[in-house]
Amino acid sequence: MTADSNSHIAWQRAQLKKLRAALKELEVNQQGVANCGRSAQMTIAELQRKIGESGRCIAEYERRTRRPLATDRGSLASVSWTHWSASPVNARPQRHRA
Repeated sequence: MTADSNSHIAWQRAQLKKLRAALKELEVNQQGVANCGRSAQMTIAELQRKIGESGRCIAEYERRTRRPLATDRGSLASVSWTHWSASPVNARPQRHRA
């Protein structure tokens, strides 16, 4: 994973990682218990809600900033290319041989 230039998204990714670890630990601890308590169920539901919020925030950011991976005409036509340059900065002009 690359570093995020947006600190809010970096924080969301860190939260997502911590929340998933906490949910996994809670589920593992509750697996041996036949009837988990109401508070454990509420905690699991709250963690799942927070995971969903962070996931949606990250997904929305990636939809806005990532270049399309597909090269078919339909997917390329539906993307705004105003932020992407057509040629690299250090590109040398091509010489034509006669």
